[in-house]
Amino acid sequence: MLYQGLSLADSKKSAADLSGGSEDYFIKPARFYKKLEGDIIECGLCPRECRVDKGERGYCGVRENRNGEYYTLVYSRACAANIDPIEKKPFFHYLPGSTAFSIATAGCNMNCKFCQNWNISQAKPENVNSIKLTPTDCVKYAKANNCRSIAYTYSEPTVFYEYMSDCALEGQSADVRSVVVSNGFIQKEPLKRLLPLVNAYKIDLKAITPQYYSDICKGDLYRILDTLLTIKADGKWLEIVYLMVSNLNDGKEDLNKLADWIVANLGPDVPIHFSRFHPEYLLKNLPMTPLESLERAYNICRDKGIRYVYIGNVYGHKNESTYCHNCNKTLIKRKGLQIVENLLDKGRCPYCQSLIPGIWN
Repeated sequence: MLYQGLSLADSKKSAADLSGGSEDYFIKPARFYKKLEGDIIECGLCPRECRVDKGERGYCGVRENRNGEYYTLVYSRACAANIDPIEKKPFFHYLPGSTAFSIATAGCNMNCKFCQNWNISQAKPENVNSIKLTPTDCVKYAKANNCRSIAYTYSEPTVFYEYMSDCALEGQSADVRSVVVSNGFIQKEPLKRLLPLVNAYKIDLKAITPQYYSDICKGDLYRILDTLLTIKADGKWLEIVYLMVSNLNDGKEDLNKLADWIVANLGPDVPIHFSRFHPEYLLKNLPMTPLESLERAYNICRDKGIRYVYIGNVYGHKNESTYCHNCNKTLIKRKGLQIVENLLDKGRCPYCQSLIPGIWN
């Protein structure tokens, strides 16, 4: 993975080399925890609330109890850095056609059996090639490459919370925005403290059944739904991705339940992207999502009143594009990650003048 001016080829150097001679550079005091008896730490960052003995790490593998104090091990320790179109996240109603300086560290607080980035999300930081990339560096390279935003993505940004929030804070003073691509498995207090620093959130809603979350993702559906409600109540721009896994979360009953929940709790204007599953990681035995399943999901959500529904990972499909909810004219024509045509006029449909929800400038 490359970005202009720096290369992760440098990651062949040791972590100590990259941090100026000491791996301690990447180790910073963690936020959101409390001390228990016997030097045990209770983490308050995500709903797991890990109780971590001295010398041990939390479930995510990147937060460690050192002599009764809690530390993040991945501050400025980027294992991925790219310049991506914002559509790759995907955000379709946020600065279309812009680019995002995209970063990640190792670690995740869930373990999805279909994870595309399992080689970094399920790895410990010392086992992944990384480079030193400070918040100042991130803002500098975003500006130098005309990226409107920094995206925290690829693995799970919640587990590199301190790094992410400092990048976002520094970006604010330099007119560089921040977007979060997350599984949504975060406690309410850290989420509320982060929201003023970021401009948009994309949540991967893996399913609408608790059993799926428990069995396939090692997560908790209701905590993710609570995160969606918190983001929406804050007024932050929100988009949802639902990866349709063949025979597991693509049934009509699930899709109807999903659409009903979104309309009732988030409203009709939150875009939802139905993405095609490709066999990955621990689910290589399952088939790729049939196109008819994706189109059925699209039709169910549109029939339920969700105005902006997209089909993803199907190159050239007509439902990659944005259509006016009022007159149904094409507003943003997409082909894959490319914007072919953008007809929006200050966020309005040029044909009927309807205001299209999103962040357009």
